[in-house]
Amino acid sequence: MERQTFKVRKYSGELERFSIAKLEQSLQKCGATSEEIVAVVAHLEPWIYDGISTDEIHRRVFSFLKKTNRVRASKYSLKRAIFDLGPTGYPFERMVGALLRHKGYKTTVSVVLKGACVEHEIDVLAEKQGNVYAIECKFHSDSKRSSNVKVPLYINSRFLDIQKKWNSDPAKNTHLKQGWLVTNTRFTTDAINYGNCIGLTLLSWDHPKNNGIPRHVDQFGLYPITTLTTLSKQEKRQLLDRGVILTMEIEQQPGILKELHLSSGKTIEVLSEVHQLCHL
Repeated sequence: MERQTFKVRKYSGELERFSIAKLEQSLQKCGATSEEIVAVVAHLEPWIYDGISTDEIHRRVFSFLKKTNRVRASKYSLKRAIFDLGPTGYPFERMVGALLRHKGYKTTVSVVLKGACVEHEIDVLAEKQGNVYAIECKFHSDSKRSSNVKVPLYINSRFLDIQKKWNSDPAKNTHLKQGWLVTNTRFTTDAINYGNCIGLTLLSWDHPKNNGIPRHVDQFGLYPITTLTTLSKQEKRQLLDRGVILTMEIEQQPGILKELHLSSGKTIEVLSEVHQLCHL
């Protein structure tokens, strides 16, 4: 395929050369074996044409994986699954809070704190070893959106206002140490440079390099329920509306599924997929 120099259209509308190596890498990240990767490429080859969208490639690969290995399909679709947590950012905040808890932090989601000048709503407040971190979560439903330098500039100004008030309060026995900014898409280069310069921790889909959101999700098995291939979009939305965000929550309380009125056979399928995702 690469010898024919096919061009693919990215989400941004830009064209770039189709790369089998990139496809193979994404499949390796979701745990596909070499035999499975060969099968996916062979399946995809007849469908590739010049100008094909990355979205269509994703759909075809996902459809194939869903028929052959649901867990691989779930992991492959992680990025889309996080987008599907919307339209509000609250489920994403819950997901970030869970990630931090598994890293040993005590967390609270949606907290209003007084600053030296005004009050601020903080998405996630995390504490560990006497240090407190104020985390802002920027959720985007559109993959084309990125966080430019204006976002960390704004977040840092809010953090400094809160920090001044917090650390001067004699009633506090903890130290408000640092601000964090987490997004499900990407940061611009200027945003990353500014964050590094002022000491603002940044976490996105692909930043820090090789240690972005996917790696944290994989490490702790914190897959959102929107990754599940055994549930329909409507069933996932019903769970999200009830505040169920992670597959781990279903693993811990399988009775949650009773509210969906699934057949016994489908319930078994869902729980099997959940268990595999939580114990990779």
